[in-house]
Amino acid sequence: MVRPGILLVDKPGGITSHDVVSRARRALGTRKIGHAGTLDPMATGLLVLGVEGATRLLTYIVGADKTYEATILLGVATDSDDADGVETSRADATAVTDDAIAAGIADLTGDIEQVPSTVSAIKVAGRRAYDLARAGEEVELKARRVTVSRFDVRDTRRGDGVIELDVVVDCTSGTYIRALARDLGRALGVGGHLTMLRRTRIGAFDVAAAASVDDIAEAALVEPATAAAVVVGALAVGAEEARDLRHGKRIDGGGRLTGAVAAAIDPDGRLVGIVEKRGTQLKSVMNMPEEASR
Repeated sequence: MVRPGILLVDKPGGITSHDVVSRARRALGTRKIGHAGTLDPMATGLLVLGVEGATRLLTYIVGADKTYEATILLGVATDSDDADGVETSRADATAVTDDAIAAGIADLTGDIEQVPSTVSAIKVAGRRAYDLARAGEEVELKARRVTVSRFDVRDTRRGDGVIELDVVVDCTSGTYIRALARDLGRALGVGGHLTMLRRTRIGAFDVAAAASVDDIAEAALVEPATAAAVVVGALAVGAEEARDLRHGKRIDGGGRLTGAVAAAIDPDGRLVGIVEKRGTQLKSVMNMPEEASR
């Protein structure tokens, strides 16, 4: 049986995130694999997968901030807000100035209210928004608050009445980069959509450390203790404390915890679980199976 761990994969374009999970299941010989957020088929970059008992850690990864590199095409809008969609409008973007672009980006930076793209996986009355849209049904999605902490232009290319912007975005989980492209184009009066998207970071995990889909193997797994320490920070506990935590007991030492939660690591370097402070004590809110804890 494959050992548990976190698997970082660099997804290529043209395949779905589920395709990557399926390949990982075949390569590792297990069906117990989950993911901490998908990517659209056109997108490339970092997928974080949990294998065997380490799937329990995905709860603490899925909501992490993310970094994306993207290309926005101003002057053309599509029904999906990306290059996979059908063109819905075209306008000459020649007169749009760099200052106007900077002002539009500034308005989309910080805490913003964002309406997700119609072609998204959000559920409406129990059905995926993209299924409703593809069936020709009207889809109305509510705005949600997200935070875009960085929205920088790295390169600008002009020609044939359109403008291409290479950008980098740091944002909270749940932010749609396609929607940023759409909203920037709308604000500038010329329309816009996404032509390239690459996720380079999820929390503390970087795509530079990821395996390709052809190199998925047990050797690529990050140990649960190592991954958990990266995600929430490590807290060393003694052998007796580890035993008590595994048995559902609270231990003294709430003052040792500086953050909201931490990864309790036993003297053998095994992950006991995720603990949180309860007054002056610590309680495990997620225990790892002992055979999956290393």
